[in-house]
This record gives sequence, structure tokens and C-alpha cells, in this order.
Amino acid sequence: MTSNNNEIIAIDGWGSTPGAPEVVQFLAGPQRRVDELQRAVRIFFEFMRGFRALHFAGPCVTVFGSARFSEEHPYYSWARQCGAELAAAGFTVMTGGGPGIMEAANRGAKEAGGRSLGCNIQLPQEQKPNPYVDRWITFRHFFVRKVMLVKYSYAFIALPGGFGTLDEIFETATLIQTAKIREFPLVLMGKEFWRPLLEFMSNRLIAEKTIDQTDLDRMIVTDSAREAVEAITDAAKRRFGLTYGPRMKRRWFFGEIEPG
Repeated sequence: MTSNNNEIIAIDGWGSTPGAPEVVQFLAGPQRRVDELQRAVRIFFEFMRGFRALHFAGPCVTVFGSARFSEEHPYYSWARQCGAELAAAGFTVMTGGGPGIMEAANRGAKEAGGRSLGCNIQLPQEQKPNPYVDRWITFRHFFVRKVMLVKYSYAFIALPGGFGTLDEIFETATLIQTAKIREFPLVLMGKEFWRPLLEFMSNRLIAEKTIDQTDLDRMIVTDSAREAVEAITDAAKRRFGLTYGPRMKRRWFFGEIEPG
């Protein structure tokens, strides 16, 4: 599919404004030992805040995709359908909480009466959560946010996107390849969009033996939201029983509040 100009969200100055000073400084190389220790403590509490916020989120599916597609774009409609199908199947829909594909997936879930969550990131642009999340948490560090998007999910759906989406796809694929997460479905929505990337992996990476054919075969490629969700539901039922195990009691002193 091709995109019309009026279907893309224009984001002026994208990437030209630095992020939060603390994060920029953290990535600027060695610091004073006391500063590194204080920063490590703050990152620890950021992790704990995410754990407490998402501990009872239920069986989640994370939807990845670009923030730049507007409501008129076909990819937005796909994501919205995915959100609705996931909600109908009993999943909580989790996204990065921003606009575009993320908004569409959250919107579809909410409109279908399901639960919708967002793991937002502090950025110069796109830092406000979309209006369709029942609950969101904002992170300062990308790596903390990515852990949360993976830790609480049974499967992953990636719609068309840019660097961030590719990062999330390949990090998830690496975790599956190395058995850090086992047999989690990874769905790529948009056959034509992903075709050049899949051809590159087949013709170059497999040919050069940097990955195996099984690594590529694990990816489910489709244009159908229903097909994607059916594959995820089947895997979740067979491998995970659609549950995290015995239901744990919430503890007020951990700040465990019912989402939504």
C-alpha cells in the first residue's frame, strides 16, 4: 500500500530536540561514581513502578507500529481491527501509548469493551498518551519501557513502522531465537510492507547462515487481523492456558491498584 501525504502525521523537528537531560547524560559515557549509583537507584525504582502498575494487567498482547499514521490511513484501520479482535478474544491490548498505530490498537480494544494499556515514553514529541488507554505509565528510559512491553505479553503484533518498530521486532525475535521467551507468536501485519525485509533476511541472512530458516519461519506474516489473533489465541491456549497461574492477591503496600 502507498501513503498519501494527508495520511501521515507531520512531526516537525523529529529527532532534532534532545531528550530528557538525565537520559542524555546517562548515555554520555562514564560519570562520577556517586552519580552512577544515584542513577542506578532511580532506574531500579522506574522498573519497580512499572512492575507494580502492570502486575495484574492480565494476558496481554503488545502491538508495535509507527506513531506517524493518521486515522485516514489503511494501516490505522488494520491496527484498530487488531485491537478489537484481541479484546474480543479476551486479551488486554498493550502499546507504547502514543498516536498512530498505537492509538488505533488501543482504540479498537476500548471500542470492543476490552482493556487497553499504554507504556508511554518521555520524548520531545509524542510524549502524551492517546485518549483510548484505560491506564498508562510513562517511562524515562527506552530500555525500561521495552522490558515492560515484553514481560507482560503473550504475543506481539508488529504493524508498519520505522526505527522504533524495527528495534522492537528484532529485539523480540532475538529473545525468541535465544529462548529467553519461548514460542511467543510474533506477527507481522502487512505482507507488502514487510516483503523487502523478509526477502533480505531470506536472501542475505539465511544465505550467509547468520540466522536459520527456523528463525524466519517463526514469524507469522498476514494481512488479516482475525488470522493474526486466531494464531495468537491458539498459541496462548496450548502453551500458556491464557493465564499467569493462580490469581495473586493485591497488596496495598505494594501500590497494586486495579487497572482501569
